Amino acid sequence: MSKPTARLMAIVVAGLALTVAACGSDSSESTAGSAASQCADKPVKVGFVPKLASDPYWGAAESGTERAQKEIGGEFVLQAPSEATADAQIEIINNMVTQGVKVIAVAGNDPNAVAPALKRAANAGVKIISYDSDVAPQARTLFINQADIGGIGGKLLMSIGDLLHRKGTFASLTDGAAVTNQNAWLDSIEQGLKDPKYKDMKFLKREYGDAKQQVFERQALALVRANPDLTGLVVPAGIGLPAVARALDRAGLLGTKIKLTGLAPASIMRKYIEAGSVQDIWWNVPNLGYLTYYAAQALAQCEIKGKPGETVKAGELGTREVGEDGEVLLGPAQIVTKDNISQFPF
Repeated sequence: MSKPTARLMAIVVAGLALTVAACGSDSSESTAGSAASQCADKPVKVGFVPKLASDPYWGAAESGTERAQKEIGGEFVLQAPSEATADAQIEIINNMVTQGVKVIAVAGNDPNAVAPALKRAANAGVKIISYDSDVAPQARTLFINQADIGGIGGKLLMSIGDLLHRKGTFASLTDGAAVTNQNAWLDSIEQGLKDPKYKDMKFLKREYGDAKQQVFERQALALVRANPDLTGLVVPAGIGLPAVARALDRAGLLGTKIKLTGLAPASIMRKYIEAGSVQDIWWNVPNLGYLTYYAAQALAQCEIKGKPGETVKAGELGTREVGEDGEVLLGPAQIVTKDNISQFPF
């Protein structure tokens, strides 16, 4: 073989080696890295994927998003699934990528099941944040959390403790076993029960309402009838809490046998709260949508990158700091009682 031919063969072999190395590398890392480096020079289109279309909670959050959009420009689209499932959200996420959104904000129905779709979106140049209910941290940059997990769990425990005078047996009903935030709050409750002041309280079990009013109603009545010692229920689900309250009230069990706490729009729960048989844990829901939109635009324009210590400028809310794992807190939740319910218009 002549020397020129040998040099040519060496070049070809080297080129093939580089090609093989590139194909063998984690393409998602390289593509996501290049997507992350893209910075918009003006407000962009943001896609919101809440948990469920029929839950009024998301309409309230959207009103805050609209307010933020009018203040800083850009646009947003909101597409909510008709069922609170990961599969329904995945289909919406895939569609949003083709619609040209630059940021997707998702409230995860299942943190891990939606992760591959979110990673594919990131590989296509879309930046990802979660809000209200987190997804797998490796699948997003920011998590806009309404309040600290332990803070909400602590408030739920304090609330059911006050209602039961720290004595008795209670159970819980959530949307489902995979719903990140609701089950994290219950984990916090179970941990909090180790405090000696709750020594006379017992947590019975977790049941699930599948994010459907009828299922919540049926499960609540079944729990009460199957467990004569049950005196309280914790329902940290926006659809579930009013459904359970109605079912127990119709059965003559609310207040007389069962006390109830959870999370839902305070205005919907007002008559039960004013009667003293129910408490609610709540926050300013429109502000959650407001903060999420500001954070999405800041991320799109590379004003923040999701690193701890960075600051999100959020209009009338002032600033919020990015914490560990990209978490941004809206603020503390409050226990809504008959004494302060006038402070909660939604």
